[in-house]
Amino acid sequence: MTQVLSKTYFENPDVVFLARDLIGKHLITHIDGVVTSGIITETEAYAGQGDKACHAHLGRFTERTKVMYESGGIAYVYLCYGIHNLFNIVTNTQGNADAILIRAIEPTQGIDIMQERRGKAEFDKSLTSGPGNVTKALGITKSHNQHSLTGNDIWIENVEQKISTIVKTTRIGIGYAKEDAELPWRFYDKESKFVSVK
Repeated sequence: MTQVLSKTYFENPDVVFLARDLIGKHLITHIDGVVTSGIITETEAYAGQGDKACHAHLGRFTERTKVMYESGGIAYVYLCYGIHNLFNIVTNTQGNADAILIRAIEPTQGIDIMQERRGKAEFDKSLTSGPGNVTKALGITKSHNQHSLTGNDIWIENVEQKISTIVKTTRIGIGYAKEDAELPWRFYDKESKFVSVK
């Protein structure tokens, strides 16, 4: 039995708990008339308060980060290095600026569409491993920034998906965050091959 995660779920004040809890949940998109989906296998938590790796650190409020200050349950999609759209889930209550980056999923539906969007002939882990690959495969673009995650184009379902081992480790590519780069705020499914880095 599946259940769409509610706005209340995303308003949980513990972003690290949510980042771990999302492993095994089902991320679904209905974009351009087609449905694509996958099991979330890798996440990273970012806290608006006291986390040097967070875009909203020290209360940074810009055109890009203002979405992070909204109440949880909406998408934060930004362009990284001018190339990749990265999909994040805003969490916590209004004004806190917490978010979770979805780094990888294991495809379950619309795999042919995902391959077409990625320009890939072969079905392998690179299809949806790494945050830029996830968004491209699922059809998520910057136009989905601020979209509700309880709506009709992007949503997450709680499924009876047993994850035997969830690994807790440090986040990737945030050396600039100094001591906060060592926080064990990245989570992944040890048994899934659809993970960016193990």
